[in-house]
Amino acid sequence: MRRVPICMLAVAVALGMGESAQAHDPDVPELEVPEVSVIGERPVAASSQQFIPDKEYLLQPQGRPAQVLRLIPGFLAVEHSGGAGKADQYFLRGFDADHGTDVAFFADGMPVNMRSHAHGQGYTDLNFIIPETIEGLDVNKGAYLPEYGDFATAGAVNFRTKQVVQEGIVQAAGGQFSTTRNLLMFSPTKDKVRTLIAAEGYFTNGPFQHDNRYFRANLFGKATMNLTGRDELSLKATFHQAHWNASGEIPLRAVHDGSLDRFGAIDPSEGGKTLRSTAHMNYHYDTTTGGQFFANAYAQYYRLDLYTNFTFFQNDSVNGDGIVQADRRVIYGGDLGYRQRGEVFGLPSIGTIGVQSRVDDIHARLGSQTKRAVTGVTTDSDILEASYAPFIKAEVQPASWIRLAGGLRSETFTFDVRNRCATCVEQPAGRKHSSIVLPKMNLILGPWASTEFFANYGEGYHSNDARSAVAPGSSPLARARSYEVGVRSKPFGADGLELIATLWQLDLKSELVFVGDEGTTEIRGASRRRGVEVAARGQVWGPLYFNGSVTYTNAEFRNGDAIPLAPEVTAYGALLLKWPEGLTSQLQATYLGVRPLTEDRSIKSPAWVNFDLSERYQLPIKLPHGRMEAFLFIQNLFNTKWEQATFAFASQLRNEPAAVTDIHFVPGNPRTFMGGLAWYF
Repeated sequence: MRRVPICMLAVAVALGMGESAQAHDPDVPELEVPEVSVIGERPVAASSQQFIPDKEYLLQPQGRPAQVLRLIPGFLAVEHSGGAGKADQYFLRGFDADHGTDVAFFADGMPVNMRSHAHGQGYTDLNFIIPETIEGLDVNKGAYLPEYGDFATAGAVNFRTKQVVQEGIVQAAGGQFSTTRNLLMFSPTKDKVRTLIAAEGYFTNGPFQHDNRYFRANLFGKATMNLTGRDELSLKATFHQAHWNASGEIPLRAVHDGSLDRFGAIDPSEGGKTLRSTAHMNYHYDTTTGGQFFANAYAQYYRLDLYTNFTFFQNDSVNGDGIVQADRRVIYGGDLGYRQRGEVFGLPSIGTIGVQSRVDDIHARLGSQTKRAVTGVTTDSDILEASYAPFIKAEVQPASWIRLAGGLRSETFTFDVRNRCATCVEQPAGRKHSSIVLPKMNLILGPWASTEFFANYGEGYHSNDARSAVAPGSSPLARARSYEVGVRSKPFGADGLELIATLWQLDLKSELVFVGDEGTTEIRGASRRRGVEVAARGQVWGPLYFNGSVTYTNAEFRNGDAIPLAPEVTAYGALLLKWPEGLTSQLQATYLGVRPLTEDRSIKSPAWVNFDLSERYQLPIKLPHGRMEAFLFIQNLFNTKWEQATFAFASQLRNEPAAVTDIHFVPGNPRTFMGGLAWYF
């Protein structure tokens, strides 16, 4: 969401963060030998604000687009349902953000999170993104930028896609568990009209006893042109379709007593199917006086049918507790505005004014099912949810060593819920309006000796599910307050390591949460999260590059109870070595520390660490046209037993007389090999 509408503010109090909205060079070949570095676009408003270029993640074949998120310090994404297909579970800044409740995701400024989703608030399925089309990731942690609104409490990530590639790609990859991935990407035109076409097909059975049979197909098309000498118009369309089986979250007690294999399933009929199509337009016009007009519009069609079973035979001892969640929606919206560089009282400044709007037209249904045959309806709702958000921001520079930045965002929501089921126990219905005003403030000191210091305050929020929002006494918008101080430095020169350290705190008010798996509303209390992040990335020596981070978080409700699933320590490290003769190697390590699974901390998930190895080699063979590369990716190099998603709740197996509170988990993949060939033409 970098390309935000902007305008010069004639107000001296305007505090704001300005950032370059200029188009990036489309001629940079995306398949150069990767360089592990983070490019901080200027001006940077926070030590935790980063741009991560594509060169950091193009080494390995991409099975899950969410894998690229681990390059963000403190960010982790894991599979959630026993096999690929469903949206990942996201962890950031002491949040188990579930499928996206407290992390906002965008694709070229288009929102990806789903409001009032049938399965979970803010549901974010990134599988419609083809990783090779990504130019880079805009990363903004905390709530310090007025461009970001709903769900941007812990932070926001924007997937910025390429305009053009200088080399087309035909890639075929395969590996264990019947895994295959095929990719075609090329630019038919590269000059006045810059185009990019990509297609991806992926299939895997996974390591499970009951085949995952996950298949996804992605199409991507983008055209960028300059209508005049001062503007740029970009048109983009995507199509995604997927279906899968899932092994679900299995009870630890069944694995321990030998009745269930670690990769087995209690209910092998779990799984789902989904479809998503998008259309998106970005436009900007540069004036002769240093101004820039911006317009952004998008439309999406989405559907999901999800079949799950968490409690097995607790409620229905004969047919089981299978549930079905169905979501159908159309999303449309955009933003508009103006930006201007100039002076206020003789001081260099950048001003921004803009407005964003979004409408979700939703049909969400929850019911019971047995082997994917619907047996009953729990809730059935039509939801119309709309938001309108004007914002302003500005940046002033009183001296060469100080910048003041900030802004103000206002958000107004309309929730309209209509019940479609007269016989259901749960019948959420009603209409409600709600508004919130969010201030943002930033102080940047430096640079001194390639070092800058940051102090930031910002208020953000996430919207609650409309079915909760319309309930009497509800809190439709959950406010969050973020504080941050940090330092960013390059003590070893522009090409050396970049060092980043950040100390932060985030307070979240009480909210109501709609539990999509049950059709009920759950009351949550106020919470506080505190933590520290330390990261280093860049060239260590000659051909050796390093990228690593460690984060520590303390997450508690204000009464002292633990926040379940919030990670205490996360870490990531990668070493990349450019060997002679066209070989590049990368060793990655990911660590997730102990997490409390209950408020009283009586049950905790174990820590785990695993390693991945990537190899890429440019083959020394002459072709009539283009070049060939071979690649190999080994996931979980040392075959560690680890758990991806882990929860503690009550369930009942068929042979048990009563429900048992137990750990339920999704096993992490064993050592897995995947390799292939790529032709660049």
